[in-house]
Amino acid sequence: MIFNIILQLIFPSAVYAHCPLCVAGAGAGLTLSRLLGIDDSITGVWLAAFLGATSLWLTNLIRKKYLPFQTEIIYIVIFATTIFSFYRFGLVNEHNGLISNLPKLIFGMIVGGVVFYLVDVANALIRKKVGRSLIAYQGVVVSLASMTLLSIFFFVLVNYII
Repeated sequence: MIFNIILQLIFPSAVYAHCPLCVAGAGAGLTLSRLLGIDDSITGVWLAAFLGATSLWLTNLIRKKYLPFQTEIIYIVIFATTIFSFYRFGLVNEHNGLISNLPKLIFGMIVGGVVFYLVDVANALIRKKVGRSLIAYQGVVVSLASMTLLSIFFFVLVNYII
């Protein structure tokens, strides 16, 4: 029996691109970014990646489709409830600056969430068209690269343009 458990851990039957460990690591990183004083727009980008990974992980747990656009509904509901709770409990600092009339954290979350979702859709289309991933860990690599590039863009935007 122990041998079977070890084999299942070594050779899992299903692998998810957004695992619980990755989600927990992203959450810890977000907490650290706030403690280090990283700009809220950049923190919002990574928070969006965290929420996006959480919602995609949740949709993988729910194997059956109950609603049309179920994945998108779960994605939007997780973002909406998080933003609502941030406002409700005073975690949004509007005195830290606004971008497009939105607090930096919320702006970063919205833009990061849209980019994360579009990258995930593009990744799925590539895998469907080619029939496999083009590189190892393609979903993780492409998601991290897009969030990193978006963070660099926000860093330049906030520090040198605005």
